[in-house]
Amino acid sequence: MVVRLEFVSTFEMLDFVQIVSDHIGQRVGLDDDTQHYVGVAVRECVINAITHGNQNDPAKHIFVEFAAENSHGTFELVIRVRDQGEGFDPALVADPLAPENLLKSSGRGIFLIRSFMDDVQLASVPEGGMEIRMTKRGPADAEPGDSKPGVQA
Repeated sequence: MVVRLEFVSTFEMLDFVQIVSDHIGQRVGLDDDTQHYVGVAVRECVINAITHGNQNDPAKHIFVEFAAENSHGTFELVIRVRDQGEGFDPALVADPLAPENLLKSSGRGIFLIRSFMDDVQLASVPEGGMEIRMTKRGPADAEPGDSKPGVQA
């Protein structure tokens, strides 16, 4: 199962992306807590793409892809979020747990994403912009299309 979204850089799209994320999470059998954490990670990615990547430019687009697959005995939900901005060096992102950053009102998005997902990769893409690729793994019996409540991922 693959679902692709493309939309302009406006915060009005956040609720729509959340609905899609929740629906896919239910469809593939993620439990409620895992659905919540995946949803938070997706929202953080989209907010970062709009704010930092595309600089709130409504002429630029955000691309989100959800892909559920079962390979090598493990179920994976892979989510990609891409912007059309100038990109950045992920190594230069400040540590939100450093004492000088603890009271800052921003800068925790990537930290949260890495905390909630099993694998996170950030990279510049040839089309321009940055792409974050997040993976949530689950048991092999969680097949794309399943609707099994209680499946732990």
